[in-house]
Amino acid sequence: MTPWEALMVGLAGIAAGAINAVVGSGSLITFPALVAVGIDPVVANVSNNIGLVPGSAAGAYGYRAELSGQRARLAKLAVASLLGSVAGGLLLLELDPGVFKVVVPVLIALACVLVVAQPKLNAWMAARRENPHPDGGLVLWLGVLGAGVYGGYFGAAQGVLLIGLLGSFLAEDLQRVNAAKNVLSLVVNAAAAVLFILLAEIDWQAVALVAAGATAGGFAGARIGRRIPAPLLRGIIVTVGVIAIVKLVYG
Repeated sequence: MTPWEALMVGLAGIAAGAINAVVGSGSLITFPALVAVGIDPVVANVSNNIGLVPGSAAGAYGYRAELSGQRARLAKLAVASLLGSVAGGLLLLELDPGVFKVVVPVLIALACVLVVAQPKLNAWMAARRENPHPDGGLVLWLGVLGAGVYGGYFGAAQGVLLIGLLGSFLAEDLQRVNAAKNVLSLVVNAAAAVLFILLAEIDWQAVALVAAGATAGGFAGARIGRRIPAPLLRGIIVTVGVIAIVKLVYG
């Protein structure tokens, strides 16, 4: 990479780390940036995933206050994220990249609908459940497993999927849901990163640049995101989801 290309990738990492902390779709910035500087798409995807792990950790740490009381729940859901991530990473290494191209926009669109409908859906579900499940039950666990498969395969907008799922099945406000999303996204990215380090070709210069930028962006994004009112945050999430669909469909 030239110095200017390295600067572009580093700045993309900062933006991705901030977006991932607030919403979760930062790969839509860093992945195209890596491809633009001449890195093979699969190598770029793998290297991007590894590089974003420190940023995910920074975002999760920034939301630590909102994680209070969620340890037991997240321990169960993290297992689903871990298993799904490994499965998705193996799919990335084995399957034709076009397999998920049709499915991914549909998943993101569904997540956006869930985010918009979350308040009414929560009220509807609460009115019909005498004993609400504090962990979301088996349906949420399976949903998080599916999001982990998607996140291990590509990862862009996995945060939108997770927020849609968690917000619909948990009786929590959006900021606490976002905090949980950050932890589960970290589990997905870290598990896939370990798999890729063992089995895939990696561009370590790209990893270092993305990691440095994403860490700084993760801390900044967490500080900003925690102050955003729920309706505005919901609007940002849906906007990012729509952008993700357009970018994945039209390139």
